[in-house]
Amino acid sequence: MALIVQKYGGTSVGSLERIRIVAQHIKETADKGNKVVAIVSAMAGETDKLIKMAKELSDRPSEREMDLLLSSGERISSALVAIRLNAIGAKAVAMTGRQCGIITDEVHTKARIKSINTENIMKHLDDGEIVIVAGFQGISHTTGDVTTLGRGGSDTTAVAIAAALKADVCEIYTDVDGIYTADPRIVKNARKLDKISYSEMMELASLGAKVLQIRSVEFGMKYNVPIMVLSSFTFNPGTLVTKEDKEMEKIVVSGIAQDKNQARLKINKVEDRPGVAAKIFEEIAANNINVDMIVQNVSDDGKTTDISFTVQRDEADKAFDVLKRLAEELKAGEVSINKDVAKVSVVGVGMRSHPGVAAKMFETLARENINIRAISTSEIKISCLIDEKYTELAVRSLHEAFGLDKE
Repeated sequence: MALIVQKYGGTSVGSLERIRIVAQHIKETADKGNKVVAIVSAMAGETDKLIKMAKELSDRPSEREMDLLLSSGERISSALVAIRLNAIGAKAVAMTGRQCGIITDEVHTKARIKSINTENIMKHLDDGEIVIVAGFQGISHTTGDVTTLGRGGSDTTAVAIAAALKADVCEIYTDVDGIYTADPRIVKNARKLDKISYSEMMELASLGAKVLQIRSVEFGMKYNVPIMVLSSFTFNPGTLVTKEDKEMEKIVVSGIAQDKNQARLKINKVEDRPGVAAKIFEEIAANNINVDMIVQNVSDDGKTTDISFTVQRDEADKAFDVLKRLAEELKAGEVSINKDVAKVSVVGVGMRSHPGVAAKMFETLARENINIRAISTSEIKISCLIDEKYTELAVRSLHEAFGLDKE
């Protein structure tokens, strides 16, 4: 007997027919003698529909009310899956984030999990029931308000619950059958990986690969939860996200990622003295805006500096407003914003021991006449900011240059 946590994405439960298929698969898993906890997302399109309704009523709806609104999508899915399971002879119970003990901080729309009290889940499992959890949500530890974990938050719910329950495996079911060397919609000969390290998957998730939310991988790595990514449409073997091993280090680059949800902001002619950059980014952080790439140049007069940085495109207007206020306060120059940019990245643990990756990446982009606007690196990744219109060309060219289309 194993304790298995499964997560089903929005397309997996996107219709009543899909819910029937998912419920049958959950039942078959339980019929093998396993204890099963299944986390479900909102039905495909439901979250966007709710957001659209809210935006028609208000240009800037309250984040607190948006969390309460959006959490309803997952509750509907969990109830429907549990209803179907009970109809086909399985004992099942649906639970909200509150009911299964997920406690978060108080940051609305992108809360972080602080703790999980598994007592209620275990009680139902011990009673022989399958537990169906509404993903993506919890309650604030200070106010008791409903909070949500950000887009893809059901992945985080699943891995966090798996860690709290010390589950044997966390299976993430989606509409793709694993992790690929690149987006198969862009690169036709992209290959599915049998396994990938937590660190590589975290980089890919942070760089635009939408298969897993980055915080779910963080939980997996911290608590050593094996994560299997596979398809609810085929149920074929997928990709295992696991601890790094020596075999992984032999592969220089494991994957190419792209992210079009980028915007570049720039503040010109900021006084070049200690503490100014700190003030700018402290204010950005105080508004819960995540900054990615940062570039600082010395201006022509030698007394001031230009600072540019990237944020997620959906946070760009908010960041622009903050930067405009700071520019006035600091007596700086013009503030500009560019939303027509994208980030392309190469990722691989083998980069630690194989030189020349950066050179090959830059040469490949130069050969396609693609200009690099900013660069950021870590031990196992190199990212370049480019014009959005060249994204697909860059991904295909880099995939070929690093030999990822070869077995």
